[in-house]
Order: sequence, then C-alpha cells, then structure tokens
Amino acid sequence: MEQNFALFETAIGPCAIVWSARGVCGVQLPERDADATRARVQRRHPAAVEAPPSAAARRAIDGIVALLAGEKRDLTDIAIDDAAQDDFNKRVYAIARQIPPGYTMTYGEIAERLGDKLLARDVGQAMGENPTPLIMPCHRVLAAGGKTGGFSASGGVVTKLRLLSIEGAEPGGATLFARLPLEAAPRRR
Repeated sequence: MEQNFALFETAIGPCAIVWSARGVCGVQLPERDADATRARVQRRHPAAVEAPPSAAARRAIDGIVALLAGEKRDLTDIAIDDAAQDDFNKRVYAIARQIPPGYTMTYGEIAERLGDKLLARDVGQAMGENPTPLIMPCHRVLAAGGKTGGFSASGGVVTKLRLLSIEGAEPGGATLFARLPLEAAPRRR
C-alpha cells in the first residue's frame, strides 16, 4: 500500500508523520534537526514519498502539535494503519491508547488487562516497537513502581519525561514526580 510522509514543526522540534489510505502508520519524534528526522523516516519507511499531508494526516498533525504545545488533546480519533503489527501488539496498543493525557499506566497494569501479569516484559517490548508514538501514547506507560522504563525515541528517557511533563502527568494519580520537575539526572562522565 502506498505511503506518504510529511515533516512538521512542534514545540519540541521537527516531527514527521507517515500515512497510507488506511491511516497513520508512523510518527517520528524529533531528531537533531529536520534533515535527521527526514532521514530516520526514510530508513524506517523506505517506500514512503514526501508529500503534502492529506486531510486526515493534517488533522493528526494538528492534534500532535496541540498536544506538544501543552493542550490536553485526545488523539484516539486518529485512524492508525496497523496492518503491519502483530496481534499481541495491537491488543497492547488498544489498551495504551485509552490512557488520557496527564495519566499513566504501568507495563504490569496493561499486562493484567490482557489477562496475565507475567506479560509485563512483553508489553514493554511492544512499547519499544510502537511505530506511532503520541497517537499511541507509549510515553504514558511506565515500569513497575512508577519508574520511567525505556523509551526508544531520540533522547530516550529524557524525551519520555519531557512528554509527560508537557502533559502534566501525575502517574496513576500518585505524586511520583510531585517533588521535582520531570527531568532525568545528568549523566556522569
């Protein structure tokens, strides 16, 4: 199926969206600049052609831009082309998409909703394979005990924390980050 992509500016830098006739099949969070973001999209979606956004892609872009500007935006109405996803990941993503901005769940909580709390590691792996971050909000899924867990986008956990901070997240209604601004500890050299 034909795929197209477009770059667009957000409050956190240049993002990209990839879409097909079925819906969004990729979202690329910012790399160091627009050229690096474009290059990442072309590696992940080699058949995608840069084009002006379709009406549906434009609505998705507008929602992402608003969300990253701090609006409590629900992106669940954006159609996702998940034809390339396996059934387990589709089930995980269906649960994660229900997490509203400003809230979080853990890998274990999603595993329990799938019927087996021992699937938490598999849920984490599915999050790492998420092709449509923000629309499928993997940044809202944390490890046990409110730990951040991983994040495969450029900037890793720092980006995850930044996204949660933009949304004003208080994981599970708790005050995990209430004492500090959301930020990662500096790396020791």
